[in-house]
Amino acid sequence: MKAQRNAPAAMASAGSETAALSPAASLFHSLSDPTRLAILRHLAAGEQRVVDLTTRLGLAQSTVSAHLACLRDCGLVNSRPQGRASLFSLSAGPRLMALLAAAEGLLAETGDIVDLCPTHGAAARAAADTC
Repeated sequence: MKAQRNAPAAMASAGSETAALSPAASLFHSLSDPTRLAILRHLAAGEQRVVDLTTRLGLAQSTVSAHLACLRDCGLVNSRPQGRASLFSLSAGPRLMALLAAAEGLLAETGDIVDLCPTHGAAARAAADTC
């Protein structure tokens, strides 16, 4: 009987732990797109205009702008006007680059096996893009 009374408390604790981890999950979700990661790598070198990024990445202006808006909305990049253009930069450059370097280290250790994940790997992303 006592175990049944403690079950709701344990569930509430698990729910609050999940809620506390929601910002971290949101951060990793914002980093889950290869284009956004490429943009961040380019911004690590310094401020960039959308036109600079479109040239370097070979993507449409609308695609780059949409990803920059996502990164800005997540607080990962800043923008400032310069004439008719905007210059984009990393908002927490050293910490973000340290996080990405740690991810690259983890990928080196695991042999990129995560890319084979049936839920989140390359094939799953490709299938989601065709829907």
